[in-house]
Amino acid sequence: MQYLAIRAALHIAAVFAIYLSVAMLIPAAVDLYYGNDDWQVFAFSALFTGGLAIGVSLATQGRAPVISSRFGFLVVNLLWMTACIAGAVPMLASSVEFSIADAFFESVSGVTATGATVIVGLDSMPPGLLLWRSILQWIGGLGVIALGLFVLPFLNVGGVSYFRIESSDIEDRPFDRFSTFGLGLISIYALLTLACAIAYAAAGMRAFDAINHALTTIATAGFSTHDASMGFYADNPAILWISTLFMFISALPFSILILFAIRGRLDALRDPQIRVFAAYVVIFVLAVAVYLRLVHDHTFFDALTHSAFNFVSIITTTGYASEDYSQWGAFAVAAAFVAMFLGGCSGSTTGGIKAYRFLILFKLLSNGLRRFVYPNTIVTVRYGDRPVDDDLQRAVVLFMSAFLVIWAVIILLLAATGLDFVTAISAALTGLTNVGPGLGQVVGPAGSFAPVPDLAKWIIAFAMLMGRLEILAVLVIFTPVFWER
Repeated sequence: MQYLAIRAALHIAAVFAIYLSVAMLIPAAVDLYYGNDDWQVFAFSALFTGGLAIGVSLATQGRAPVISSRFGFLVVNLLWMTACIAGAVPMLASSVEFSIADAFFESVSGVTATGATVIVGLDSMPPGLLLWRSILQWIGGLGVIALGLFVLPFLNVGGVSYFRIESSDIEDRPFDRFSTFGLGLISIYALLTLACAIAYAAAGMRAFDAINHALTTIATAGFSTHDASMGFYADNPAILWISTLFMFISALPFSILILFAIRGRLDALRDPQIRVFAAYVVIFVLAVAVYLRLVHDHTFFDALTHSAFNFVSIITTTGYASEDYSQWGAFAVAAAFVAMFLGGCSGSTTGGIKAYRFLILFKLLSNGLRRFVYPNTIVTVRYGDRPVDDDLQRAVVLFMSAFLVIWAVIILLLAATGLDFVTAISAALTGLTNVGPGLGQVVGPAGSFAPVPDLAKWIIAFAMLMGRLEILAVLVIFTPVFWER
């Protein structure tokens, strides 16, 4: 890598850190409003982070480098790492005792919209700290959409813009002007957050909780203001159904939502990955609801409510829980484990493998089996009525291969730190897929990551970053060829 490119990437990351330092003033104002002394922590953190970021940005000013895929990979990784480090600063300085590992883990979990937490006693935490966690997830969720729509496709890692949303377009985006698309994205994201907060408040949440949960629901991120997560509202089905609806909407491609909202394009909702996503959501929700009704003697409405909420939360990688579903029985636990792999649609706030990859993999498998019978046949992998190019096919296969290999390596590393097999295998999976809670007594929906050894927290934090950046975007910077001139 050229010195000029590294310097320019550091400059971009420093400018981004300045914006994050300004965002720290919001929880500072909230703590000041509630009379909590931690407002000074956020004010100091804003000055420290902002001052350092301004210094770095001034020191790295210079001529812009030639834009390339290598420069793009470097910027993406630096931006996410900068956000994680900056997000941890107020936590380390707060009145709550955080180790460096805990603060970094919590910040990474926030920025990557994962939702795993090391904090016990959320109900009594300073309001500014609770809001800061939610803000990190909201910013991270917006960044995830931008990453999937604008950056990873350019870097040949995959993303929804490979699919020409308007068949008449020759461009790989739904609007001619980037500024129109960007403004539409931010507007839809903010309006969904506002609508979700109003709905929560109308259903009985206090205003502060409604704002926090709206920020983390639309980001499909999962941080809550209560140790019990959404189980705090388990006796209020309206809140659970509101959350289920907004989690589902946020798992749809935001480019499609923009087309639908701004251009009134109803046909955009026929995107094949939306059908795949909706299909496996319905199958899991109904299967577990029927199981709960028959085996645990729930009323069907109660079974459907908790099944829909918890499995939409898992599939969309939000990570909320209304009950400890690990106590529902073997079938429900197995279903939850499988659901952790799935994810929503490309170009959404969700993590996981995502529906479009499953669709393409199924087509590849189907075509491969067909060629066993008819060896000389020529078959095309199609996404709806459009052919899938070789680059995207290769990206999907590379992602799946890397996912399985990295998952296996992380399981072994976590087991080496002393974690039991169930905890290691589910913590590795939930980190890579950005779901949040895992399975078992330690990291399950009723537990937290607080008892996990510090070394394991660092490993899981790295897994969360890899999962959020679609694995390949991180792996590539560790290859010798990336740093060649």
